[in-house]
Amino acid sequence: MRVNRILLSTALVTVALVVQVSVLSRLHLPGAVPDLLLLTVLALAMVYGHVGGALVGFGAGLLADLAPPADHAAGRYALVLCVIGYLAGLVKPDNGQVKSALGPMAVVVAAAIGSTLLYAGVGALVGDTAARHVGLVGLLFTAVLYDLLLAPFVVPAIMALARKSENDPLAETGSATKAADISSKWHTSGTGLRIGGQRGGLGGLKVRAARARTARAGRIKGVKRL
Repeated sequence: MRVNRILLSTALVTVALVVQVSVLSRLHLPGAVPDLLLLTVLALAMVYGHVGGALVGFGAGLLADLAPPADHAAGRYALVLCVIGYLAGLVKPDNGQVKSALGPMAVVVAAAIGSTLLYAGVGALVGDTAARHVGLVGLLFTAVLYDLLLAPFVVPAIMALARKSENDPLAETGSATKAADISSKWHTSGTGLRIGGQRGGLGGLKVRAARARTARAGRIKGVKRL
Protein backbone atom coordinates (compact mmCIF):
# COMPACT_ATOMS: atom_id res chain seq x y z
CA MET A 1 0.00 0.00 0.00
CA ARG A 2 1.07 3.57 -0.57
CA VAL A 3 2.16 5.81 2.25
CA ASN A 4 -0.84 8.12 1.92
CA ARG A 5 -3.20 5.14 2.04
CA ILE A 6 -1.50 3.76 5.16
CA LEU A 7 -1.59 7.10 6.96
CA LEU A 8 -5.22 7.82 6.10
CA SER A 9 -6.37 4.28 6.90
CA THR A 10 -4.55 4.27 10.23
CA ALA A 11 -6.04 7.61 11.25
CA LEU A 12 -9.58 6.67 10.22
CA VAL A 13 -9.45 3.22 11.81
CA THR A 14 -8.09 4.64 15.06
CA VAL A 15 -10.79 7.31 15.27
CA ALA A 16 -13.51 4.77 14.41
CA LEU A 17 -12.29 2.36 17.09
CA VAL A 18 -12.10 5.07 19.75
CA VAL A 19 -15.61 6.30 18.95
CA GLN A 20 -17.00 2.77 18.89
CA VAL A 21 -15.43 1.74 22.20
CA SER A 22 -15.97 4.97 24.10
CA VAL A 23 -19.36 6.05 22.71
CA LEU A 24 -21.31 3.49 20.70
CA SER A 25 -20.65 0.52 22.95
CA ARG A 26 -21.86 2.51 25.97
CA LEU A 27 -25.25 3.34 24.48
CA HIS A 28 -26.52 -0.06 25.70
CA LEU A 29 -28.73 -0.52 22.65
CA PRO A 30 -30.68 -3.78 22.38
CA GLY A 31 -28.97 -6.49 20.37
CA ALA A 32 -25.79 -5.65 18.46
CA VAL A 33 -23.54 -2.60 18.73
CA PRO A 34 -23.31 -0.17 15.76
CA ASP A 35 -20.13 -1.24 14.01
CA LEU A 36 -18.37 1.95 12.97
CA LEU A 37 -15.16 0.03 12.38
CA LEU A 38 -16.87 -2.23 9.86
CA LEU A 39 -18.28 0.75 7.96
CA THR A 40 -14.82 2.34 7.84
CA VAL A 41 -13.31 -0.81 6.37
CA LEU A 42 -16.10 -1.07 3.80
CA ALA A 43 -15.69 2.53 2.66
CA LEU A 44 -11.92 2.19 2.25
CA ALA A 45 -12.25 -1.18 0.50
CA MET A 46 -14.65 0.28 -2.09
CA VAL A 47 -11.95 2.82 -3.01
CA TYR A 48 -8.71 0.82 -2.57
CA GLY A 49 -9.92 -2.50 -3.99
CA HIS A 50 -9.82 -6.06 -2.66
CA VAL A 51 -6.12 -6.15 -1.71
CA GLY A 52 -6.23 -2.82 0.09
CA GLY A 53 -9.55 -3.77 1.69
CA ALA A 54 -8.14 -7.02 3.03
CA LEU A 55 -5.08 -5.29 4.49
CA VAL A 56 -7.12 -2.51 6.07
CA GLY A 57 -9.63 -5.02 7.41
CA PHE A 58 -6.95 -7.20 8.96
CA GLY A 59 -5.22 -4.24 10.61
CA ALA A 60 -8.49 -2.78 11.90
CA GLY A 61 -9.67 -6.12 13.23
CA LEU A 62 -6.35 -6.86 14.94
CA LEU A 63 -6.43 -3.44 16.57
CA ALA A 64 -9.95 -4.13 17.81
CA ASP A 65 -8.86 -7.55 19.13
CA LEU A 66 -6.07 -6.00 21.18
CA ALA A 67 -7.84 -2.84 22.34
CA PRO A 68 -9.49 -3.00 25.79
CA PRO A 69 -12.06 -4.08 26.81
CA ALA A 70 -11.70 -6.94 24.28
CA ASP A 71 -13.28 -10.13 25.64
CA HIS A 72 -12.55 -12.54 22.79
CA ALA A 73 -9.60 -14.40 21.32
CA ALA A 74 -7.05 -12.23 19.53
CA GLY A 75 -7.28 -12.53 15.76
CA ARG A 76 -10.97 -13.39 15.69
CA TYR A 77 -12.22 -10.02 14.50
CA ALA A 78 -9.10 -9.55 12.36
CA LEU A 79 -10.11 -12.63 10.35
CA VAL A 80 -13.68 -11.40 10.01
CA LEU A 81 -12.77 -7.90 8.80
CA CYS A 82 -10.03 -9.22 6.52
CA VAL A 83 -12.55 -11.41 4.68
CA ILE A 84 -15.20 -8.68 4.62
CA GLY A 85 -12.71 -6.08 3.35
CA TYR A 86 -11.54 -8.40 0.59
CA LEU A 87 -15.09 -9.17 -0.58
CA ALA A 88 -16.14 -5.52 -0.42
CA GLY A 89 -13.12 -4.54 -2.52
CA LEU A 90 -14.25 -6.90 -5.27
CA VAL A 91 -17.29 -4.70 -5.93
CA LYS A 92 -15.19 -1.53 -6.13
CA PRO A 93 -16.79 0.92 -8.59
CA ASP A 94 -14.80 2.61 -11.34
CA ASN A 95 -12.47 5.28 -9.89
CA GLY A 96 -14.03 4.68 -6.51
CA GLN A 97 -17.04 6.81 -7.47
CA VAL A 98 -20.52 5.42 -6.91
CA LYS A 99 -23.38 6.43 -9.19
CA SER A 100 -26.13 5.40 -6.79
CA ALA A 101 -26.50 4.90 -3.04
CA LEU A 102 -28.16 1.51 -3.55
CA GLY A 103 -24.87 -0.25 -4.25
CA PRO A 104 -23.07 0.82 -1.04
CA MET A 105 -26.20 0.21 1.04
CA ALA A 106 -26.45 -3.32 -0.35
CA VAL A 107 -22.78 -3.84 0.52
CA VAL A 108 -23.47 -2.60 4.06
CA VAL A 109 -26.37 -5.01 4.51
CA ALA A 110 -24.39 -7.97 3.18
CA ALA A 111 -21.36 -7.04 5.31
CA ALA A 112 -23.44 -6.65 8.48
CA ILE A 113 -25.01 -10.07 7.99
CA GLY A 114 -21.78 -11.72 6.83
CA SER A 115 -19.62 -10.29 9.61
CA THR A 116 -22.14 -11.31 12.30
CA LEU A 117 -22.44 -14.85 10.98
CA LEU A 118 -18.69 -15.21 10.49
CA TYR A 119 -17.94 -13.80 13.93
CA ALA A 120 -20.44 -16.18 15.53
CA GLY A 121 -19.09 -19.10 13.50
CA VAL A 122 -15.49 -18.45 14.51
CA GLY A 123 -16.66 -18.03 18.10
CA ALA A 124 -18.39 -21.41 17.98
CA LEU A 125 -15.14 -22.99 16.80
CA VAL A 126 -13.20 -21.57 19.75
CA GLY A 127 -15.94 -22.33 22.29
CA ASP A 128 -17.60 -18.88 22.54
CA THR A 129 -21.38 -19.43 22.74
CA ALA A 130 -22.43 -15.85 23.61
CA ALA A 131 -24.37 -15.53 20.36
CA ARG A 132 -26.63 -18.40 21.38
CA HIS A 133 -27.66 -16.68 24.60
CA VAL A 134 -28.33 -13.33 22.94
CA GLY A 135 -30.10 -14.81 19.91
CA LEU A 136 -28.56 -14.90 16.45
CA VAL A 137 -31.68 -13.62 14.71
CA GLY A 138 -31.87 -10.58 16.96
CA LEU A 139 -28.18 -9.88 16.44
CA LEU A 140 -28.57 -10.02 12.67
CA PHE A 141 -31.60 -7.73 12.62
CA THR A 142 -30.14 -5.10 14.95
CA ALA A 143 -26.72 -5.22 13.26
CA VAL A 144 -28.26 -4.51 9.85
CA LEU A 145 -30.54 -1.80 11.29
CA TYR A 146 -27.84 0.07 13.18
CA ASP A 147 -25.29 -0.12 10.37
CA LEU A 148 -27.84 1.09 7.80
CA LEU A 149 -28.74 4.06 10.00
CA LEU A 150 -25.09 4.96 10.52
CA ALA A 151 -23.82 4.26 6.98
CA PRO A 152 -25.13 7.43 5.20
CA PHE A 153 -23.13 9.60 7.61
CA VAL A 154 -19.92 7.56 7.45
CA VAL A 155 -19.41 5.72 4.15
CA PRO A 156 -19.72 8.66 1.67
CA ALA A 157 -17.46 10.90 3.76
CA ILE A 158 -14.72 8.29 4.12
CA MET A 159 -14.88 7.37 0.43
CA ALA A 160 -14.52 11.06 -0.48
CA LEU A 161 -11.48 11.41 1.78
CA ALA A 162 -9.92 8.27 0.32
CA ARG A 163 -10.42 9.50 -3.25
CA LYS A 164 -8.89 12.88 -2.45
CA SER A 165 -5.83 11.27 -0.89
CA GLU A 166 -5.18 9.22 -4.00
CA ASN A 167 -2.20 10.53 -5.97
CA ASP A 168 -1.12 8.54 -9.03
CA PRO A 169 1.95 10.08 -10.71
CA LEU A 170 1.89 7.42 -13.42
CA ALA A 171 -1.66 8.34 -14.35
CA GLU A 172 -0.76 12.03 -14.49
CA THR A 173 2.30 11.28 -16.64
CA GLY A 174 0.20 9.14 -18.93
CA SER A 175 -2.36 11.91 -19.27
CA ALA A 176 0.35 14.45 -20.12
CA THR A 177 1.89 12.10 -22.67
CA LYS A 178 -1.50 11.48 -24.23
CA ALA A 179 -2.16 15.22 -24.42
CA ALA A 180 1.24 15.76 -26.08
CA ASP A 181 0.50 13.01 -28.59
CA ILE A 182 -2.86 14.52 -29.42
CA SER A 183 -1.27 17.96 -29.81
CA SER A 184 1.43 16.64 -32.13
CA LYS A 185 -1.11 14.74 -34.18
CA TRP A 186 -3.21 17.88 -34.44
CA HIS A 187 -0.31 19.91 -35.79
CA THR A 188 0.75 17.20 -38.27
CA SER A 189 -2.69 16.07 -39.27
CA GLY A 190 -4.09 16.17 -42.77
CA THR A 191 -6.47 18.91 -41.68
CA GLY A 192 -3.67 21.43 -41.32
CA LEU A 193 -2.20 20.45 -44.66
CA ARG A 194 -5.54 20.74 -46.31
CA ILE A 195 -6.04 24.16 -44.84
CA GLY A 196 -2.61 25.20 -46.13
CA GLY A 197 -3.45 23.74 -49.51
CA GLN A 198 -6.69 25.61 -49.60
CA ARG A 199 -4.87 28.83 -48.73
CA GLY A 200 -2.32 28.18 -51.47
CA GLY A 201 -5.11 27.50 -53.95
CA LEU A 202 -6.88 30.73 -53.08
CA GLY A 203 -3.61 32.64 -53.51
CA GLY A 204 -3.09 31.05 -56.91
CA LEU A 205 -6.60 31.96 -57.99
CA LYS A 206 -6.01 35.56 -56.95
CA VAL A 207 -2.75 35.71 -58.95
CA ARG A 208 -4.44 34.23 -61.98
CA ALA A 209 -7.33 36.68 -61.72
CA ALA A 210 -4.89 39.62 -61.47
CA ARG A 211 -3.00 38.39 -64.52
CA ALA A 212 -6.22 38.01 -66.45
CA ARG A 213 -7.30 41.54 -65.53
CA THR A 214 -3.86 42.89 -66.60
CA ALA A 215 -4.05 41.06 -69.96
CA ARG A 216 -7.56 42.38 -70.55
CA ALA A 217 -6.42 45.94 -69.75
CA GLY A 218 -3.51 45.62 -72.21
CA ARG A 219 -5.87 44.44 -74.89
CA ILE A 220 -8.27 47.34 -74.28
CA LYS A 221 -5.39 49.84 -74.42
CA GLY A 222 -4.18 48.31 -77.66
CA VAL A 223 -7.64 48.69 -79.19
CA LYS A 224 -7.81 52.33 -78.09
CA ARG A 225 -4.38 52.97 -79.61
CA LEU A 226 -5.57 51.57 -82.82
